[in-house]
Amino acid sequence: MNNFKLSQNKLQEWYVNHGRHDLPWRNTDNMYHIYLSEIMLQQTQVSRVLEEYYPQFLEKYPTLMSLASAPQEDVLSAWSGLGYYSRARNLHKTAIACPESLPKTQEELMKLPGIGRYTASAICSFGHEQNIPVVDTNIARVIKRFFSLLEPKEVTLWSHAKEFVNNNESRHHNLALMDLGSLVCLPKNPLCQECPLEKKCLGKSSPELYTQTKKKEYEFLELFYGVYIKNGKIALQVSTKKMYKDMYVLPSVEPIEEDLIGSFKHAYTKYRLKVNLYRVEEVNEEVIWIDVEKLALSPISSLTKKAEKFFKDL
Repeated sequence: MNNFKLSQNKLQEWYVNHGRHDLPWRNTDNMYHIYLSEIMLQQTQVSRVLEEYYPQFLEKYPTLMSLASAPQEDVLSAWSGLGYYSRARNLHKTAIACPESLPKTQEELMKLPGIGRYTASAICSFGHEQNIPVVDTNIARVIKRFFSLLEPKEVTLWSHAKEFVNNNESRHHNLALMDLGSLVCLPKNPLCQECPLEKKCLGKSSPELYTQTKKKEYEFLELFYGVYIKNGKIALQVSTKKMYKDMYVLPSVEPIEEDLIGSFKHAYTKYRLKVNLYRVEEVNEEVIWIDVEKLALSPISSLTKKAEKFFKDL
């Protein structure tokens, strides 16, 4: 007997009425499109992926083959502004490894660059409708509260998620849990009175206990970049550092205060940056020259995009 049948049914009913059914990656059976959405959504808000990046990226690279055939710098250019550029590099490597189609099992998918257990399970559940659990941050919060799990190990979370899966509607079940965590079972001030699982939720009396709120630790850095423009072209370098690896960046320089153009703040993953821009008339290291008017078409980061407003009129 399924001890969760009532809760599963209520969850399904809630999803029919309140789920995010209009998301394009939920209305396709194209594995590549589903995979792309999962990679983009790892560190980016749904609205930004939906409005700014997913459609544009697919317009440029509609298939795995087209992505595999593209130079990495072009892929990074298409990813520019999304951040966490290792996602784009791994996406490209996976396309090269599987230009025709993606594997159909979690085990095989997890052998590919940048695909962990969550992404593999999401592809198998949402694309192939396999009866397996999916556990992202939102689903994990729902599972912790529903089963009253305080600081559970990852294996425990996945085990309870598997126990709760509705094998008759596994795809919709996982999507419903994801939406429930995003829209109702919030990290702070959850809307318990709107939750279809409220009656059976073991953690509803103290929902805050099941939300891990580790204080984020940031590294503060000050960066000094040179702006060298000649004949309408700007000097850039290909970054070899972990931050913005393989992206086009402004060359680093020794600061000379009288040549300061401007400063601004920027956030990148765990870093909080103060960026200083200086006018320079020479660069000692090897550079590539990019037309200032076509800078946006190059693989530049959001930091360089932000810096552009300081030098576009020089």
